[in-house]
Amino acid sequence: MTANRVLQISALAGKIILENGGEVYRVEETISRICHAFGIKNVDSFATPTGLMMSLVDDDGHTHSLIKRISSRGVNLDKIHQVNNLSRKLSVEPFTLDEVYSDLKNIEDQKPFGDKLMIFCSALGAASFTFLFKGTINDFLCAFFIGFLIKITTLFSKKIQLNDFFINIIGGSIGALFGYSLKALGLGDNMDTIIISSIMLLVPGMIVTNAIRDIIAGDLVSGTSRLMEAFFIAVAIAAGTGLTFKLIFLFGGITL
Repeated sequence: MTANRVLQISALAGKIILENGGEVYRVEETISRICHAFGIKNVDSFATPTGLMMSLVDDDGHTHSLIKRISSRGVNLDKIHQVNNLSRKLSVEPFTLDEVYSDLKNIEDQKPFGDKLMIFCSALGAASFTFLFKGTINDFLCAFFIGFLIKITTLFSKKIQLNDFFINIIGGSIGALFGYSLKALGLGDNMDTIIISSIMLLVPGMIVTNAIRDIIAGDLVSGTSRLMEAFFIAVAIAAGTGLTFKLIFLFGGITL
C-alpha cells in the first residue's frame, strides 16, 4: 500500500537524521515534507533522541502508525544535509517512492571518514585547544599525543559496544593520567592546559546546543533528555579525571 510505503520511507529519513545528531524539529519537518510530496496531507510525528513515532491518514481515511527505536547516536552533519536536501527536492522534482528509498539507503550506508583520518584530526583538534588556553608548543605536542590515545580508545570501545558512560570515564582517565605523567617528565609546561585541551574531544557541545534549540522550539521532552545526556557525559568525564588523580596522589603522586 502506498501510504505504508510513504510511512516507512519518511521514518527512515527521520531515523537517519536522529542517528546523526539532527534536531527534533528538523526530523518532524522532513517527515512532513516527504509525506506531503506524495499526496498525504494528514501526518503527525513525535521525535525524541531515542525514538520516533508517526501516524498518517490515507485517502480512504485509514490511519497508519509506526514506532521506530533509535539505538545509536553520533554526529554526521553531511548525512543530515543530504537527507534535508533530498526532502526539499521532492517539492520541486518528481521522484518515485523507490527512488527516494534508494537514495535514503545510500545515505544511510555511507561510511564515515576512515579511522586514521579521524584519529589524526581528533588529535590535532585537541592540540589546537592549547593555543586557545594560552599553552605552549610543548603543551600542543602533549595534547596531540593524548588526543591521539583518547580517540583510538574511543573507537575501539565503540567497536566492542562499550557503554558511552564508561567510554567517557576512560577518556577522562587517559587525559588525567597522561597529562600528569607528561608534566612530571618535563615534556609539558601546563598540566591543566594539556588535560583540558585533551578532554575537549569528549565534551558534548553539539548535544547541549541541540538541547537548547529543542527547548526554545518547544520540544521540551527532547531538550530535557539531551540536557540530561550532556550532564551524565560531564559527570563521566569528571569521574574519570577525578578518580585518576585520587589514585595518583594515593600512591605517592605530588602536586605539580
